[in-house]
Amino acid sequence: MISYEKLWSVMKEKGVSQYTLIKTHHVSPAQITRLKRNESVSTHTIEVFCKILHCNVGDIMEYIEDDPNEDTAMCGD
Repeated sequence: MISYEKLWSVMKEKGVSQYTLIKTHHVSPAQITRLKRNESVSTHTIEVFCKILHCNVGDIMEYIEDDPNEDTAMCGD
């Protein structure tokens, strides 16, 4: 699973609110909701956040290995 938990910390550090993302940077509220839910977003969206926050991809997202006991479909299945 990809977690965007780091994103919210970086935003707080840099003083960038969700309101600012929407009103100043024209980020879709739907994209913010997807990030809050750790749902998939495009690489373009990640790039936009990195530009706004002046950071690297690893600063705002991380891979967390799924619980091996959960039944999940593999890529390409």
